[in-house]
Amino acid sequence: MGLFDKAKDLAAQHSETLRKGVDKAGDAVDQRTGGKHAGTVDKGQDALRKVIDGNRRGGDTTPPPAS
Repeated sequence: MGLFDKAKDLAAQHSETLRKGVDKAGDAVDQRTGGKHAGTVDKGQDALRKVIDGNRRGGDTTPPPAS
């Protein structure tokens, strides 16, 4: 089992904690920038949540392409 596989297993086990961290980080960025980049932050949070949820369900964990 490689390092990446171990990381995926840990991420699956702690998906709720990761989701909370994504929310907290997004809130911190919004606060520090005065919400100036809120739309971009929200898109990033959504992309990370999809990766986390895909990992939890054993699905695709590849991040979506940047648009």
